[in-house]
Amino acid sequence: MNKRYAVITGNILMALGLLVMILGIVCSVINQLPSSNLPELLSHAAIFAIFIGAMLWLSGARLGGREKVADRYFWLRHYGDKRCRRHHPGH
Repeated sequence: MNKRYAVITGNILMALGLLVMILGIVCSVINQLPSSNLPELLSHAAIFAIFIGAMLWLSGARLGGREKVADRYFWLRHYGDKRCRRHHPGH
């Protein structure tokens, strides 16, 4: 897959994941209202949608190459070259 198309596909997956997570949260909040008589299956589906949205978000970040930069920076900052390490008290 071309890098440009990978970035575009990653961005689409991240946006879709964010949308699914937001819809799952909204559905969960609406289900908690006493006036709404929604079935119990919908509440379970809303919680499941939050996790599915998170998985879509993470797969889009992985495909688009966004997670590697943050992971590499975290790894270098904490465990990388001795000149770049921050000395944390108590470690």
